[in-house]
Amino acid sequence: MSLEFGLDTFGDITRDSGGNRSGAQVIRDTLAEGILADQVGLDYFGLGEHHRPDFAISSPEPILAAILARTERIKAGTSVTVLSSDDPIRLFQRFATLDAIAPGRAEITIGRGSFTESFPLFGYKLDDYETLFEEKSQLLHLLTTQDKVTYQGNHLPDLRGVTVYPRPEQPLRVWRGVGGSPQSVVEAAAMNMPLVMAIIGGSPSRFAPLVDLYHRAHAQIGTPVQPIGVHSPGHVAHTDTEAKEEFFPAYAEMHDLIGRTRGWPRLTREAFESEIAHGSLYVGSPETVARKIANTVKTLGLARFTLKYSAGPQAPENLLKTIELYGTRVAPMVRELLA
Repeated sequence: MSLEFGLDTFGDITRDSGGNRSGAQVIRDTLAEGILADQVGLDYFGLGEHHRPDFAISSPEPILAAILARTERIKAGTSVTVLSSDDPIRLFQRFATLDAIAPGRAEITIGRGSFTESFPLFGYKLDDYETLFEEKSQLLHLLTTQDKVTYQGNHLPDLRGVTVYPRPEQPLRVWRGVGGSPQSVVEAAAMNMPLVMAIIGGSPSRFAPLVDLYHRAHAQIGTPVQPIGVHSPGHVAHTDTEAKEEFFPAYAEMHDLIGRTRGWPRLTREAFESEIAHGSLYVGSPETVARKIANTVKTLGLARFTLKYSAGPQAPENLLKTIELYGTRVAPMVRELLA
């Protein structure tokens, strides 16, 4: 399988010379970024779901529909759908509709998500955090693998031989997003789902045991191993210095905003530089970022690498620059390094 190169964005509120851009403008910008990603030859464009003032995207599917209708080749999907507070049947219907617009190019990535704002917003209890996801992922798996579904659980209505419409012309592709939980890795293998690991800090090599666990779980079940991907943050500019200077202020602002609710220390420039050198920040020139991606791909045996290119109130023009350089220079360099 050839290596795929993707981009992820949560629709972070960006900032220009006039201050923070509106959420509506960020959504329009995201559409343009998805189209550019297709034009520069990238394989995947993912949108994350959030319900916070610092992110513009709470409903990815309308933006995905606009991107898929305006492109010819690129696959587009969620990164991730917070399934615990969504409806699996409606999710299936939305993506079956997207599949009709762009056959074979709409993908779902399900996960628990790293924020919990959607729970009270949609009337769910945090006490049910685990069981909601378990039941809804099981139902979604049935919906995507069976024409007639029978299901019984605690949080969802019972189903008896139900067929959900519209029917996709081919099976919907559903990835499982994980942040480091061995249980989630085993569950992904049990449902025969491709695996995408969110590695946002520390050396990627520390995820090698999870990759091995995924392989062993498939072997025990008797199914072929599905593709494995990684999602990590980064920024590409013409030189290492330029990339760091452009990326650090807004990235640190985002880190510290989230960190205030999670007990994180403030991000120092030293810690930022260390994460670039030894961890999971892919920041630098095309050559620097390509070498780092190639090493991660070899270490973990990846089929897809996805760069989370938006991070805090970055300048919009820098996001476009990253997309262009990532597609036209980084991806070809990585392929050469791995050849």
